[in-house]
Amino acid sequence: MKNIELEKYSSAFTLADMEIFVFPELMYSLLLANIMSPLIWKWREDKSFKKLEGKEPYKKLMRLRQFIMDEFEFNLDLETWGLTDKQSEIERFKKYIPAEQIAQSNALFGYEGDKYYYDVDIRKHFGLDKYTTDTIPYWKTETVEAMNAFKYKKGYKTGAGECVSLSTLYGAAAFIVCGIPLEDIYMVLTPLHSQNFIDINGGIITNNRRMVTKAMWFNGTETSDKAQRALRNEQITIVAHNSGLIHCMYNDATIDKNAYEKFIGRLNDYLYYPLEPLSVANFLRSKGQYQKHFQFCRDCRGNAQFVRAEKLFSYEHDSNFRVCDNTHEKLLAEVHEEDFSNHEYPKRIRCDQFKEYLGKNKPDIYTEQGRIELAKVLQDYIPDSEKFVDELYHFLHIEPKLPGNDRNYIPSEPIKITPDMSREDIIDYLKSIRDKNITADLAFYAYRDMANCDWQPFMKSAMERSPVSIEKTKDKSMDDCYQWLLSMPNDSIYDNQRLAQPDEVANYTRGDGIEKAITLSNIIHKRNPQQQIEIYINNDNVSVRADKTYEFKSSKGFEKKITINEDKYRIFS
Repeated sequence: MKNIELEKYSSAFTLADMEIFVFPELMYSLLLANIMSPLIWKWREDKSFKKLEGKEPYKKLMRLRQFIMDEFEFNLDLETWGLTDKQSEIERFKKYIPAEQIAQSNALFGYEGDKYYYDVDIRKHFGLDKYTTDTIPYWKTETVEAMNAFKYKKGYKTGAGECVSLSTLYGAAAFIVCGIPLEDIYMVLTPLHSQNFIDINGGIITNNRRMVTKAMWFNGTETSDKAQRALRNEQITIVAHNSGLIHCMYNDATIDKNAYEKFIGRLNDYLYYPLEPLSVANFLRSKGQYQKHFQFCRDCRGNAQFVRAEKLFSYEHDSNFRVCDNTHEKLLAEVHEEDFSNHEYPKRIRCDQFKEYLGKNKPDIYTEQGRIELAKVLQDYIPDSEKFVDELYHFLHIEPKLPGNDRNYIPSEPIKITPDMSREDIIDYLKSIRDKNITADLAFYAYRDMANCDWQPFMKSAMERSPVSIEKTKDKSMDDCYQWLLSMPNDSIYDNQRLAQPDEVANYTRGDGIEKAITLSNIIHKRNPQQQIEIYINNDNVSVRADKTYEFKSSKGFEKKITINEDKYRIFS
């Protein structure tokens, strides 16, 4: 492999955030790797999904949300996959993207979009303040197998994953379990987040372990406000689709132009909400400081009774009913009598009258003149009515910062798989297009299919980007390292002829003999880079020969010889 190809293909095994940013094909490759995984296909047999056979995809998606909530934790432990440093990463990627542009792509390289997320320094938020300012986490993205294997890691009871892992998991499961075509799934990445836009029922956005419908997106709850942060405040760096991708910094785009324009239209529709009583109530839920300017009214045996808005909203906390939706009257019925007044509260807007005004006058908050008129109507009640209207407008109005449409669109081979295909047929199809679709080709590397992949990128990744196995053994002698590996279950987290990287072995304390041998080789190589290392794989028997010989057992069925000489990795069959 040429050096550029080797860098890209080796990144398919580590899938760090910066690697995905520089080599954006990797994002969809991981989605395809998860689609090939037998683990998600087994979910189809879960009785809760069996009950939904023949039902519409939306119902299956809602069940999928609960399934993922039950089976996976959100993990943001920055040390899960070890630490690196800014200078090393800048040096590694500068031939692809200039250093100043890298700084725009990642919070830990100087990117400032995080100021919308955290009220503390981002390094302090992630616990990096205990290291030098040059230290940053790898933030690798996990395959579904690696996510599932968190249950073997101390402190975890279930699987786990960070946002990019969860978004690719959701995309694959939406296709496999819910029967949603890939054409309707768009992967959306920003410097700090990864989400999917699923184009059904007016749109659904995945957010870590959750899903957000359009109604939920604008409901003003803390959960929805958090789900909005990336699309509200950040540049969208990558949109990936079965037809290709578009990147904010690359002029060439492989995504189908019509598909991208359709996505822009659908996303903009999802992010638009009209000015109506419900949307005002949702805004007040999000911006509680304005509730003191409003009151609600009910009829009690022919007499008007009033309740302060902040009091009515407080009842939502212990209720299934909500202000201003179709359960509003039921919520009012839960309010204690002593919280009602027979007299209208002065200098507060009556929501029933405001509702009447909105229906009659229909002020257009999406125009400057409409906002001016609305502010005038409210100025006797809200001291800074212009600010109120401006914040209401921005609550209802999100303009995503998408990669520009003025790209050089290059025709590419789309991924043509359908939910009614079997897993085996999908794998055969993806194999058939590897030579004309780099995303499909990279998918087999992300899938760890070492029977059908070049081993050189795997070894480069294993020897150069596996800090966890180094850190965990720093106080052990080589004999202790060997015994540590031998004491682990001889079970790989990957089935068949698929292989784990050293840090997966170290984190989940298990591995096949080949995986253990490569992990031990990584430790030897780090301690003595000049030491030539040979790995002999002869079906069941695996040996590492360096200063001495170390023996392991394997059930992977490979016959290989691997030599490691400084940063050169040679593979012999």
